[in-house]
Amino acid sequence: MPRHNEHISLSDALKEFIHENKLEKGIDRVNVREAWVNLMGKGVNNYTADVQLKNTTLYVSLSSSVLREELSYGKEKIIKMINEELGKELVKELILR
Repeated sequence: MPRHNEHISLSDALKEFIHENKLEKGIDRVNVREAWVNLMGKGVNNYTADVQLKNTTLYVSLSSSVLREELSYGKEKIIKMINEELGKELVKELILR
């Protein structure tokens, strides 16, 4: 098997591997969960039961109805913060349940 004399960074090689093996969706799901944890802080995370990304909708299960109500007023801001954290427009809708 011939070796390419072309140099490729590890970052580019990983991106290519992820793309070729169609792993982006799984990695995006993990990254969205991490972004939620990082951005929302301990107070909100104590009441967060589950975070799931399905297509472009982020579903967040909260154990506090008061917190759910409070966060519902800032949905657009939360979506924007998560997308900025991820560096791409991944989340278009946020469902708090």
